[in-house]
Amino acid sequence: MSRRKVERNFVTLALVVAALFLVAACGGGGGGGEQTAGGGGEGTTGMETGRTVTVASDIAYRPFEFYRNGEPVGFDIDLMREIGRRAGFTPEFQNVTFDGIIPGLGSNLYDAAISAITITEERRQQVDFSEPYFNADQSLLVRSDSEIRSVDDLGQATVGVQIGTTGANKANQFQQQGRIAEVRTFDTIEDAFTALENGQVDAVINDLPVSQDKANTSDGRLEVVQVIPTGEQYGIAFPKGSNLVGPVNRALREMKSDGTYAEIYEKWIGRKPEEIP
Repeated sequence: MSRRKVERNFVTLALVVAALFLVAACGGGGGGGEQTAGGGGEGTTGMETGRTVTVASDIAYRPFEFYRNGEPVGFDIDLMREIGRRAGFTPEFQNVTFDGIIPGLGSNLYDAAISAITITEERRQQVDFSEPYFNADQSLLVRSDSEIRSVDDLGQATVGVQIGTTGANKANQFQQQGRIAEVRTFDTIEDAFTALENGQVDAVINDLPVSQDKANTSDGRLEVVQVIPTGEQYGIAFPKGSNLVGPVNRALREMKSDGTYAEIYEKWIGRKPEEIP
């Protein structure tokens, strides 16, 4: 065999060895790519750990989500961040008006949403929900000098609500029953609260924890005069078929059982939870 032929064969062999090494290197990373977060089941296969998850939230709903020094804080914010830590993703919050959240999920504009969203059958037709994470009722908030003490006193009153909420649904129901003269809708609950303080509406029907927080921080100007039992439960919402539902549910269960949920609840609601959903 000539020297030139030996050199040619050596080069060919080197190229083959290099190609085999490259194939092995590409094929050996299977454990670090897509995997099921937190184990199998509940339709979670294919979720990437370490991913950024876009989370829609109406960040004007204290104590669940609001801005402090330019950063989102609150019950829902802490809850979602801890869920993400356990499930292997980082939530990136986007401020969205409440009535735009469900349509946005339906159009896949967001990966998830947490915003004190009550689980209803109507919403279930459009999005998937996590297991419940909060029990809530509605409430009647008025100015402290008001003669209104219950829904039965509303008569010719004008009631403010936030558009697209279960509070708005309840107020509309009362109006159909002839118990409320007028229902005025606002884009945010803060707008409704401001209208109440300024005398533009006579009362606000809204989720109890939020109205109670507003009363507690109003220097005595506002008060909750009636709890309106509705037995609502909040859930985290997702586009239909999302592979986040399983990991989120597992993280929620862990947090409820190890005391983390109760700690977040007491931090933002100001008391221990009477019951955990």
